[in-house]
Amino acid sequence: MNALLIAPCGMNCALCIGHIREKNRCEGCNGNEQSKPQYCQTCTIVLCEKRKGTESGFCYDCSSFPCTRMKNLDKRYRTRYGMSMFENLAFIREHGMDAFLKHEEARWACRECGATLSVHRKVCMHCGWERPFYAGS
Repeated sequence: MNALLIAPCGMNCALCIGHIREKNRCEGCNGNEQSKPQYCQTCTIVLCEKRKGTESGFCYDCSSFPCTRMKNLDKRYRTRYGMSMFENLAFIREHGMDAFLKHEEARWACRECGATLSVHRKVCMHCGWERPFYAGS
């Protein structure tokens, strides 16, 4: 886990299928624009000028937090993937980045092989272990 892989919205890009896959690997929301899928290159949260002007660079410091885009994103990830951007941001704000990264390493490690799980997949991409908290389609 790496602090540079934590997006302004609280998404841990280390868990994203785009980052985990080997072919056409994305460097994450804070990474090189050319490695990102088109929908990530035009993300209104990453491009938000209000958020960019905050001290932390995270959405929780924005005067419009939580904006409609963040509410929709959080709802989608809670419902489909069992992860909350709001909870991630609250943890970072309350405990700091180092504690968040340690928490994420433990939370998203496969209980069978130890590989990092993808938030977007029901099973471990390395050993096939099925995670119990996945609600995705």
